[in-house]
Amino acid sequence: MSEKVENQELEQQTTEEIEEVVAEEVAPLDENEQKIAELEAKLAEQEDRYLRLRADYDNMLRRNKLDREAAEKFRAQSLLTDLIPVLDNLDRALQVEVTSEEATSLYTGVEMVYRQFIDATAKEGLEVIAAEGEAFDPNFHQAVMQEQDSEKESGIVLRELQKGYKLKDRVLRPAMVSVNE
Repeated sequence: MSEKVENQELEQQTTEEIEEVVAEEVAPLDENEQKIAELEAKLAEQEDRYLRLRADYDNMLRRNKLDREAAEKFRAQSLLTDLIPVLDNLDRALQVEVTSEEATSLYTGVEMVYRQFIDATAKEGLEVIAAEGEAFDPNFHQAVMQEQDSEKESGIVLRELQKGYKLKDRVLRPAMVSVNE
C-alpha cells in the first residue's frame, strides 16, 4: 500500500507542478486577451463616434443646402410684401371711371405702369390667389363675411374684398373674401 500512496503523492505533485506551469503560461495569454478585448472595444467606440460625426456632418450639409435654396427661392419676399399695398393702390386707381380726355390719357399711363408692375412681380414669383367662384380654402382665403346665394353651393367664395398674393408656394397675404353660407 505504501507504493500506492507514494504513486498517488507523486501523481499529485506532478499534477500540481503541471497546473503551476500551465497557470504561469495561461496568465499572460489572459492579460493579452483582455488587452485585445479592451482595444477592440475602444476601436468599436471610435468607429461609432466617427459614423455619428459623419452623419451629423452630412445632415448639416443637407440643412445648409436647403436653407440656401429657400433663401434664394424667397429672396424677394420682403420687397414683394412691401409692394403689395402699391399694387392695391394702382388697382384702385384703375377702378375709377374717367370722363375727360386728359383723365383718359392719365388712366392709360397708370394702366401701363400697373401692367409693367404686375409683369415684374410675376417674374419674381408673385401670384394672385384665385378667390371668386372658388371653394373656400382657409390656407389661401380669409373669410370676413358670410352671404347667402341659393344658386351657389355652401362654402363657395362669392366676392373678393381684397386680393390675396402668394410667392411661389408661400402665402404673403390671404385674399379677404365673402363666403356663401
